[in-house]
Amino acid sequence: MIVTGCTAGPSTRPAVVENDGPPPTQQSAAPQDVPLPELEEPSASDIPWGDCTDTTRARLGGGQAAGSQSFECARITTTLDAPDLPRRGITRMALLKVGEGPIPLAVVNDIDGEPGTLYAARLAQSLPDELLSRFHLIGVDRRGTGDSDAVRCVPPETRAALLGHDPQRGVTPALDEARTAGQQCAINLEEEQGAFDSWRAAGDLDELRQQLGLERLNALGHGEGSKAVAIYGARYPDRVGRVVLDGVPDPSTDLASVLDGVAGGAEATLDAFGEDCADRDCPLGGDARGAVTELTDRLRTSPLRTDEGPDGIVLGPGLALRAVLDGLAERQRWPELADALAAARGGDGAPLAAFVAPALQDDDLTAPRFDGVLATRCNDSSARLPADQLEQVTGQLGDEHPVFGAVVAQELTWCSPWPSRREALPEIGTDGEPPIVVVSTATDPVTPEEGTIRAAEQIPSAVRVAWQGTGHGALGSPCVAEAVRAFLADGTVPEDGTLCPA
Repeated sequence: MIVTGCTAGPSTRPAVVENDGPPPTQQSAAPQDVPLPELEEPSASDIPWGDCTDTTRARLGGGQAAGSQSFECARITTTLDAPDLPRRGITRMALLKVGEGPIPLAVVNDIDGEPGTLYAARLAQSLPDELLSRFHLIGVDRRGTGDSDAVRCVPPETRAALLGHDPQRGVTPALDEARTAGQQCAINLEEEQGAFDSWRAAGDLDELRQQLGLERLNALGHGEGSKAVAIYGARYPDRVGRVVLDGVPDPSTDLASVLDGVAGGAEATLDAFGEDCADRDCPLGGDARGAVTELTDRLRTSPLRTDEGPDGIVLGPGLALRAVLDGLAERQRWPELADALAAARGGDGAPLAAFVAPALQDDDLTAPRFDGVLATRCNDSSARLPADQLEQVTGQLGDEHPVFGAVVAQELTWCSPWPSRREALPEIGTDGEPPIVVVSTATDPVTPEEGTIRAAEQIPSAVRVAWQGTGHGALGSPCVAEAVRAFLADGTVPEDGTLCPA
C-alpha cells in the first residue's frame, strides 16, 4: 500500500523500535583482521509473510520476464528517527522474499532505480541456481521509496519541470523550481524531511536483521544501495555477515567532483552503446552520440508529447537526455533504447519517455521515484552552492562532457534550497568488519569505477573484483557471478584486484 497525498508516512508518535544514536565521528585507529562469518539460519521470526506471486509477476511484466518463482511480501516497522525527533516515530518498510534457500540475503537497490523488492524479484531470475538453493533474497524498499511509505511532496508540474529542464536555459529556471520543491516538501513532510538518508536506511537494515532473528546480516547492495549497506557495516561491524557491494558511489564530500565522474562515466557508456549499436546494425547507424545530439537539438524547438490527455509526458531535450541515461544504465535494454531513440527521431516519443516515466508517474498505486531521490540525495549531501557557483560548475561540466555534463550537474541545483544537513556525514567503513567484496565496472554511467575504487579504499576489509565491462552493475558477468556465489555460499574470499573480462 502506498500512502496517498503529499506525505512520507504516518504521523510521528513514540516508536516501538529505536535506532542507536547519532553517526560516528571517527573510525578506530588500529585495523583488525576479522574472519568471514559462518552462515547462519534465522531463529523464530514474526515477520508476517504473505503470498504476492501474482502481483509481483505483473510488476515484472508477465511472461518469461516474470520467471517461475513464487514470491512472498511483508511490511515491518522501523524507527523514523528524524533529526528533530531522535529515536522516535515509526515508518514502514516493504519486503519481498524469493528463493528456496534457508539463509536470508538482504538486497538493496539504487535510490532512483527499481524499488528493492522489484529489483530482488528480477535479480532472482538471473542468479545461479546454486545461490538460490542456499539463500533466499529479501528485497528491501528503502525508506521513502516504493511501498516503504514513499515520499510524495513535489507538485507534479514542478517535478516535470525539474526533470525536463533544458540545460541551455541556464540555472535560474531550475533553481526557481527547486525552491518550490523544497518549500513544498518542507510544508508537507515537516519534521520528517530530514529522516530520509542512507544512514537511517542502514538503521532500517539492522531492524530487519533483528526481526529476522539473525546475529549477522548478509547483504547485497547495488549502486547507491551499496552505500546504505556499507554504512550499515560501519555502524554495526559486529553484525555484518557476508556482504557484496556491486558498484559503490564515490564517497567524496565534493559533490561537484563526484558528478564530474558520473558525467564522464555516462559519456563513456554512450560511446560503448554506440559501438554495440553499430555491431548490431541498429537503426541509429554508426553514430549514437550524433543521433542523441541531433534529437535533443530537434526537441528544443519541437518537443514531443506522448499523450494528449492530462497524463501525457512532454519530451523535451532535458527529459530525453535523462531517458537516455536511464537506458544506458541497463545493458540488457540497449536494443530497446536504440529502437526508442529511432522512434523519437521519427516523431514517436512514447518509447523513449517510458524510460523516465517511473520518476514522474504518480497515481494511487505508484509513487514517483523522483521525490524519494530528491529527499535522500539532498539529505545525504552537505553541498549547497549559491547561484553563481551553480552556473560555473554547470558550465564546466557541460564543457567537459558535452552530452550529459550539464544534466548531471543539475543535482546540485535541486539540493541548493534544501535544508542543510546538520549531522556529520557517516563513514562507509571501519575497522572490525569481516571481508567485504566490492565489485567495480570499468565503464559505469551511475557508479564510475574510479569512485568505487575510492569507496573500497575507505573500507579497510574490502576486496575488489573488477569487471572490465560496461553498464551499471556487474552481476550479469558470469565471472563476477561465480566470484559472488563462491564468496556468499562457500566462504571463498576472492583475491583483492581480481579481474573479470568483459
